[in-house]
Amino acid sequence: MFQKILVANRGEIALRAIRECREMGIKSAAVYSDADADALFVRHADEAFPLGDPDPNASYLNIEKILKIAKDSGAEAVYPGYGFLAENPVFVEACESRGIEFIGPPAFSMHEAKPKHKSRDLMKAHGIPVSPGSDGAIEDADSMSKAFDIAEGIGYPVIVKPSGAGGGIGMKIAKDRNELAAAMDYAKSLGSETFGLAAFYLEKYVTRAKHIEFQVLADKKGNTVYVSDRECSVQRRYQKLIEEGPSPIMTPDLRSKMGATAVQIAKILKYVNALTVEFIYSMDTNEYYFNEVNTRLQVEHPITELLTGINLVKEQIKIAAGQELGYSQNDINLRGWAIECRINAEDPFMNFMPAPAKLTAYDPPGGFGVRVDGGVYAGYTMPFYYDPLAAKLLSWGRNREEAVATMKRALREYRVEGIKTNIPFHLVALENESFLRGDYTTHFVEEQGILKKLRELKKAGVFS
Repeated sequence: MFQKILVANRGEIALRAIRECREMGIKSAAVYSDADADALFVRHADEAFPLGDPDPNASYLNIEKILKIAKDSGAEAVYPGYGFLAENPVFVEACESRGIEFIGPPAFSMHEAKPKHKSRDLMKAHGIPVSPGSDGAIEDADSMSKAFDIAEGIGYPVIVKPSGAGGGIGMKIAKDRNELAAAMDYAKSLGSETFGLAAFYLEKYVTRAKHIEFQVLADKKGNTVYVSDRECSVQRRYQKLIEEGPSPIMTPDLRSKMGATAVQIAKILKYVNALTVEFIYSMDTNEYYFNEVNTRLQVEHPITELLTGINLVKEQIKIAAGQELGYSQNDINLRGWAIECRINAEDPFMNFMPAPAKLTAYDPPGGFGVRVDGGVYAGYTMPFYYDPLAAKLLSWGRNREEAVATMKRALREYRVEGIKTNIPFHLVALENESFLRGDYTTHFVEEQGILKKLRELKKAGVFS
């Protein structure tokens, strides 16, 4: 087992990794920018090293600076969390060349998974179900011209996805030829300027869709299992807001089928460590399609931990150290229901504008069935340089009704002052009949008028 791990991230996931290291008898080394000097994860680490300039490119994305600290501190491995360098194969190769273990997949698997059009073509070649669309990348005038024929053939609406993007960035839905032309121009421009990759691809847009993902673990001996499913359909502009597990539409047969597909995908990628496989599930046809893979842990991974009792961060560390999984597929059993609400420093009444500031008061909820993964405290100032996530609030119950009731109680109990948060949004969403039935889709926020309801309640004085 490792003696020391460098945690190359910040916020709640850095704190989580540091805590797991302590329980495992591993020394932790944190890195932090000037904006994070007073962060909780810095206080809890055994050692902490400054990165300087808060700009991510000069700090948390600076490969040479981070690896020099790793070497100088004597760290044998690097834990990447999610975001920043977690899915950067160049960083993995730099770790490998310096004899530092990357707690994640090998660079080969990352190269196979991205760009996204490449992984889509790879899965299609291996018989994995993918939605109808373009083969290969669209990046020049000739292929853009052919894209119109593809769209006509599969039928509108279609969705245009930049190959180098993630988290829904740059995706546009087109309902006709004119909208498709504009969406392709946008994807090419955004991809070139932001990701250095002008390529994009085209898919048939599933109008009544659920976003369902499977957590997969694979060790270095080839043992691979799917751990659980999670639903992430409550989104705004393709950004997840509420996740739950299991999916309300999941059956044992469907889970077995989708889980087997997720494991097959991991094997195609020759994957090691924690993998998330995302599927699009059609409520109209009851068919599912490969969407993409995330070669890292997901923000919503605690849902799986509550459902299974498996500590995914510790599993990542054990796998990287060469240990085999201590269980088979048949050993994994789900218990109860879990929900996660992302508590963000943003104003839901002002188009979810980020609202980082100083927390003048902070009192998170507790009680049976409540878990809070956070990295903030009263008196802490949230920096505006990074993601506005303040904490992840999770509830667990013996069934979905219990989990929803516990979550609503916990949200009302949550006391955060000094910053705006999206807690009012969560309260309204969890009262919605479509959500309570479990038949909501990725268009939940728009179709159910959640933001309109939110404004009405504020006008009525329900939210101050």
